[in-house]
Amino acid sequence: MLVLAVIHLLSLLQCSLFTFAILDPVDFLALQSIRKALDDMPGSNYFSTWDFTSDPCNFAGVYCDGDKVIALNLGDPRAGSPGLTGRLDPAIGKLSALAELTVVPGRIIGTLPQTLSQLKDLRFLAVSRNFISGDIPETLGQLRGLQTLDLSYNQLSGCIPWSIGSLPALSNVILCHNHLSGSVPPFASQTLTRLDLKHNDLSGSVSPTSLPPSLQYLSLSWNQLTGPVDRLLTRLSGLNYLDLSMNRFTGNIPGNVFTFPITNLQLQRNSFAGPVQPVDQVTIMTVDLSYNRLSGEISPMFSTVQNLYLNNNRFSGQVPGSFVDRLLAANIQILYLQHNFLTGIEINPTAEIPLSSSLCLQYNCMVPPVQTPCPLKAGKQKTRPTGQCIEWRGSV
Repeated sequence: MLVLAVIHLLSLLQCSLFTFAILDPVDFLALQSIRKALDDMPGSNYFSTWDFTSDPCNFAGVYCDGDKVIALNLGDPRAGSPGLTGRLDPAIGKLSALAELTVVPGRIIGTLPQTLSQLKDLRFLAVSRNFISGDIPETLGQLRGLQTLDLSYNQLSGCIPWSIGSLPALSNVILCHNHLSGSVPPFASQTLTRLDLKHNDLSGSVSPTSLPPSLQYLSLSWNQLTGPVDRLLTRLSGLNYLDLSMNRFTGNIPGNVFTFPITNLQLQRNSFAGPVQPVDQVTIMTVDLSYNRLSGEISPMFSTVQNLYLNNNRFSGQVPGSFVDRLLAANIQILYLQHNFLTGIEINPTAEIPLSSSLCLQYNCMVPPVQTPCPLKAGKQKTRPTGQCIEWRGSV
């Protein structure tokens, strides 16, 4: 019995040694270097399983196929858990079969390793909500199979490399909340569905052909982008999310943008000008065109919008009666028309605005027939000075 027990123990040891030995030595050393450059934040136990006397393929966040690491998820992915501190070691580039690299939110500093460009099989790269600084390596354009690039909520600066725009397989590009400057590069991928560049310092115009019709989500808000976008938007009819707010865009808003399958249209605080004519009844839940230079009469096609912000523009004429009907029926929750040149609205002064609805008519070329609460930014002056209204009528 003793001999059988010894034989059994030796066989178990051999299996254990064989299991441990399967990882490629280059990958083994790379993981050691990656570990030395990082630490758990207080409250995190992510690295507790990283015991290099055992099989690294059993480490938390390490996934293998045969003798190679194919996925590396650095940090505990559980919501609300502390992340990691330290830096991303260039040895990551030695994991030659790596297809997925993610880093959970934490306090990792330093730059993105240039060696990432060596990961020719990389399809998913997500290093968000840390303190990564410096430029986005132009060599990432060598990752021809990359599908998702998420470097959001960091401190990256410099331009978005045009080499990234040339990647043919991209489906998600998320670079929001950084300090990126320069222009928006053209994107060649015909499978790109999400482009999020909000909260950066991007400038210049966006070429009408720079974004593919496959886009479904587009956010360029909080930048310094300029120029017209009417030809660009006409091509992007598949969008289900659009936010171009807080820029310096000019020109007209194309009528077909109001037929896009979106629930929230954010075009406020730009320099869009001219009349706005939706081609059909607008079914978008929220439309914000405030703080632009839009003019002409308000289209009755907007009366089906639940939350409509047309304030701080140059609209004139009468408010369509269809707005009043839907407002009194509580089908409109927000109707902000303040700071325009509107001359009237047919509503009974004794009409009761539903408590669930907000109407603001301040600072137009009329005395508001009903008194309703307005946002503080609307000011206290109920009516626009007569001289401004006369001057406006003379200019049009």
